[in-house]
Amino acid sequence: MAVSDHRSRYYLLPNAVYETEDGRHVAYKRRRFLPHGDEIPLLSLVTIAPGDRLDLIAAGTLGDAEQFWQICDANNCLDPFDLTSEIGATLRVPIPGFQEPE
Repeated sequence: MAVSDHRSRYYLLPNAVYETEDGRHVAYKRRRFLPHGDEIPLLSLVTIAPGDRLDLIAAGTLGDAEQFWQICDANNCLDPFDLTSEIGATLRVPIPGFQEPE
């Protein structure tokens, strides 16, 4: 998914430009700070069952497998594989498209 895609976690981040010593300009996205998961509006809770995968959970709840990162944010998780590693664990699924303002 390209950063210019409105579904990207980086879409709302402002662009910045770094000027190198030789005068070249390098464009980049500013740093993304993780939101506080417990403050993200909740859509539902999902209990992890054997064989669950985060992309399938995202597809089934948010309507898009590539939005798994929103579930990661809502659960204060940096490693998506951690979220489905414990059978019986409960995942917070956020309202689709929620992104904290800067």
